Amino acid sequence: MRDGQQSLFATRMSQATIDRLLPLYENAGFYIMEVWGGAIPDSVMRYLDESPWNRLRKASEAMKGKSLLSALSRGRNLFGYVPYPNSVLEGFYKEAIKNGLNVMRIFDALNDIDNIKESIRLINEMGGIADGAVCYTVDPKEEQPAPTGFAAKLKSIFGSKPSAPEKIFTDEYFVEKAKAMEALGAKIITLKDMAGLVNPLRAASIISRLKREIKVDIDFHTHCTPGYGLASSVMAMLHGVDILDTNIWWFGGGSAAPALELIYVFANRMGIEVDVNMEAVGKIRNELLNARKDLAEFDLVKTMPIEFNPLTDELPAHISALFDKAIECAKANDEEGLLAACHSIEEYFGFPKPNELVKNAEVPGGMYSNMVAQLKALQASDLLDDAMRLIPKVRRDAGLVPLVTPTSQIVGSQAVSLALDRKKGNPDYSNASNQFISLIKGEYGHTPVAINPEFRAQITGSPEERPYDVNSYRKPENPKLDDLGGVSLASNDEEYLLLELLPSVANGFLRRRRTEEYQTKLDKQAEAAKAVEAAKEPEEPITGEVLSAPMGGRVIQVNVKAGQAVKAGDVLLVYEAMKMENDVTAEKDAVVKRVFVKPDDIVGTDAPLIEFAD
Repeated sequence: MRDGQQSLFATRMSQATIDRLLPLYENAGFYIMEVWGGAIPDSVMRYLDESPWNRLRKASEAMKGKSLLSALSRGRNLFGYVPYPNSVLEGFYKEAIKNGLNVMRIFDALNDIDNIKESIRLINEMGGIADGAVCYTVDPKEEQPAPTGFAAKLKSIFGSKPSAPEKIFTDEYFVEKAKAMEALGAKIITLKDMAGLVNPLRAASIISRLKREIKVDIDFHTHCTPGYGLASSVMAMLHGVDILDTNIWWFGGGSAAPALELIYVFANRMGIEVDVNMEAVGKIRNELLNARKDLAEFDLVKTMPIEFNPLTDELPAHISALFDKAIECAKANDEEGLLAACHSIEEYFGFPKPNELVKNAEVPGGMYSNMVAQLKALQASDLLDDAMRLIPKVRRDAGLVPLVTPTSQIVGSQAVSLALDRKKGNPDYSNASNQFISLIKGEYGHTPVAINPEFRAQITGSPEERPYDVNSYRKPENPKLDDLGGVSLASNDEEYLLLELLPSVANGFLRRRRTEEYQTKLDKQAEAAKAVEAAKEPEEPITGEVLSAPMGGRVIQVNVKAGQAVKAGDVLLVYEAMKMENDVTAEKDAVVKRVFVKPDDIVGTDAPLIEFAD
């Protein structure tokens, strides 16, 4: 409901589809269900015109506390794209937990611990579970220039190579980040492999160290885009990972996480219990097939895997043997054999082949699917390959930032601009986005590697690093909408939080809600007026003698009714005029035929008050 659809279908799953699915999850027994965060708050407003808060509430109501509900948060950036002060963080986390959230997975795109410490503190204080996520990435491939001059002569004599650059993203790097998060109070530590770049042997080494040096549960989150996901998940299970992120069949594989059903087969053969009701999962799987068909327009893969029920379907002998072969290779640290077996399994079931372009460009699946969707919408699909190849260069220039939202969007967008620059013959970085400028300034935090001051000066105009000053944050206005009856744009705290987080998107979303409410109000008023008119009896012509108001005023009291006999001098009614009360009396004996007024009516001079019978 979050990462699967974000990775494969550009986060376009509607609330109507969610509502069909939710009842099936109640008794499935998942430990944690990720239902919110990431791109959802933005996308459901921007593309579906739906409320992200309503989505969270409905998930909470449907699950009745039987599974923990999780969201993905970008630390100080929350679900947006700029840093926010603590007041905004506190407001958002408070509202999220009030609406049913249990676990907040907190990461920072730069792995800057300073950017997540307040989120961990606030989530813990509010009774939630803080899941600290370390973003996995790799050192980009360095393009070494061909040696010339004296260096070339040395190479011809000694066969020497230029010294390799120092590795930044070592096992030690990730373990130290995890330790820092645990020390701050994280109750779960996640190795977050958003691009699917953790190869099996690396998964084994990092998970093993985390299990040795971290006391809280370890979660492994990966994607299958470059072809490592399934094999690395098997290796993570072999080395004691506590929690594994998966997607159900039709939403698994490719640029998403591994399919639960394949993990279930592996776990059974490895003697590992999967504490999930797989019969309930089968019912979900059936409905997810319909959901995927509904999302066909946004389907990144188009071709779907064959149907498979691990509880009832018997595997062909050669495929069954591949599962055993993969486990055997994993235990022997035979990465090549493990990958070959897993790729053959995925090929048999019809999952996408490894994406070499994504592997080489080192991008996350969600970033790739969104780039495809956005470039298609812009009718610029021909730029995709060039932009993907330029991502490693942009990333190096930007301080080796990991690629996860928002840095993935910033780097991806800048790579597209760089491709355009080169296509037009312009110098590189002729067009730098505001977000890229902010990243290079230092407003998003400290990058893993210091940015070259000359490059910073080229992009920002100054070689000096300038961190974001949260004191410069200005709360957005909540204007009165005079054209809609004078109501406020945001009608409550949760709507105002959307304005704080995503002002441009929320502005349009909230205005549409107020417009709907105003139109509903007008419609109800019109219906009420029609009902009043319909209830009125047809006016009977006045034929008898009429008592009229001597001057305009307000009726205070009516003492008679139709059919009543009155005598001369009787007080028929009392009305107020010129701040004085006035009695209206009968001039002669008569019988009342009709009374035209009631208390509190305002009448004008000579307005008919009472008609007498002929």
